[in-house]
Amino acid sequence: MDLSFQIIRSDRKTLGLQITPQGQVIAHAPRRMSTDEIRRFVESKGDWIQKNLQKIYSRPQLPKLTMEQLEALARRALVHIPDRVAYYAPKVGVTYGKITIRNQRTRWGSCSSAGNLNFNVLLMLTPPEVLDYVVVHELCHRLEMNHSPRFWAQVERVLPNYRTSLQWLKDNGAALIESGTTPKKS
Repeated sequence: MDLSFQIIRSDRKTLGLQITPQGQVIAHAPRRMSTDEIRRFVESKGDWIQKNLQKIYSRPQLPKLTMEQLEALARRALVHIPDRVAYYAPKVGVTYGKITIRNQRTRWGSCSSAGNLNFNVLLMLTPPEVLDYVVVHELCHRLEMNHSPRFWAQVERVLPNYRTSLQWLKDNGAALIESGTTPKKS
């Protein structure tokens, strides 16, 4: 198989594969692992790589958002997302700090150890239940700063059907994030 891929070496202990939304294959490898060993691993995952590349290339391409469109989404998000956080925080049983809205390229949300919450402006383009899932997900990190079974049990306690929203993000999130990158001026 003639498959092009990039190698990123780090202090990690295991070998992992990533396929970017643009279809680039990246092997994340331990520093001391030989290039031949990495290549054999990548080639052994050829079917998985081809299946996932097929998904990427068959996704509909959304038009790029302009800066003005992103700014309008941000204004809406600055009102709507804090309302959803305030609604769900008591249900999760947590407090939170500052809420920030950003145009993020890789994340839908994040939670700092100080309780500050960050959300992607593009959540305003997702179905309401997906936005709520991301809010609950980040609030549950106030209880568990990891993705352990205990964390997922907290998410499920508040949103029993969260898996549907998680699947929506897996199926549609990359195209949506791509539409929000490198905006064009109108």
